[in-house]
Amino acid sequence: RESIPMQPSGNMDDSGFFSIQVISNALRVWGLELILFNSREYQSLMINPINENAFICNYKEHWFTIRKLGQQWFNLNSLLTGPELISDTYLALFLAQLQQEGYSIFVVQGNLPDCEADQILGIMKVQQQQRPKLIGEAQAQTSLNRVLALSRQDIDVDDEEADLRRAIQLSMQGTIAPL
Repeated sequence: RESIPMQPSGNMDDSGFFSIQVISNALRVWGLELILFNSREYQSLMINPINENAFICNYKEHWFTIRKLGQQWFNLNSLLTGPELISDTYLALFLAQLQQEGYSIFVVQGNLPDCEADQILGIMKVQQQQRPKLIGEAQAQTSLNRVLALSRQDIDVDDEEADLRRAIQLSMQGTIAPL
């Protein structure tokens, strides 16, 4: 019996990054199709992006989804601290910005499987009080806040020491009797 040498897969690299072909085939199982957003085929349809249900975005080895849940759009980028609410007005601008930054954007066409979030947001809208930050920014902000708090403690200690020195000097001036 002859063994077949292992060949590197063109569908996944050493880091676990999947190719668009793998993702496209996985979505076909659900009856979904991917179409390149800026392709002539898609652009000729002149569909307003808000009439779609989802987009898959890729830049180098990072993938994320922009998805309509209920009647609202969300940026589901795992590099953010949480989902980011995107208005209908901002959606087209956001997609254009991603394209300018070099992202490949794919439209997910077909009926997405039901999910609880879609059902809940179909009857109520969410209001986002605070936009999520990039995970690195959030960690940097936390570190910055810690450093600032520590430096303020040092300032407080320095201020207390200076106040104590001044009080001692003033008390010494008051106790020395003139000759």
